Amino acid sequence: MRPLKIVWQRLVTPGGATCNRCGDTFTELQRAVIKLKDVLAPLDLAPNLETVELTPESFNRDPAASNRIWIEGRPIEEWLGARVGTSRCCSVCGDAECRTVAIDQTVFETIPEHLIVRAALAAAARTLGAVTESASTEAESCACAPACCAHRG
Repeated sequence: MRPLKIVWQRLVTPGGATCNRCGDTFTELQRAVIKLKDVLAPLDLAPNLETVELTPESFNRDPAASNRIWIEGRPIEEWLGARVGTSRCCSVCGDAECRTVAIDQTVFETIPEHLIVRAALAAAARTLGAVTESASTEAESCACAPACCAHRG
C-alpha cells in the first residue's frame, strides 16, 4: 500500500498536557484515519498519521502552528478552500490566539472528522491522478510490442 501522509502538530507541555481543542482534534483525526483506512484500501492507499509535538517555546513564537494538519504536504485549509483564523484558547495555551479553520461562515476550533476525510479524499484523488497520468505517459512512450508489454492493457 502507498501511504497517504497526514501530519498533525500541536502544543504539548513538558508534563504531556495539551489543550481541549487539540485533544478533541486528535480524537477526530483518529476517527478519520479509521474511516480512511476502509475507504482508501481498495485504491491501494493507506493513511499514515504522524504527530508532531510543539514545545512551549515554539508555540509562543507561533501559536497558529498548533493544531495544524497537513495532508500530502499541503495544509488542510488548501484542500478544503478554507481560511485560517485565530481565537482565544484555554488551559495550557494560556491566553494565546490559537488556530481556527473557517469554511464559509462556520469557524472550527476543533477540526472535525468530516473535514479531515474530505481533505484526505481530495489529496487521494490528486495522488491517484498523478499515478494514472504517469502510467499513461509511460504506456504512450513504450516501444514494446503490445503482446509483451504490461503497460499496454
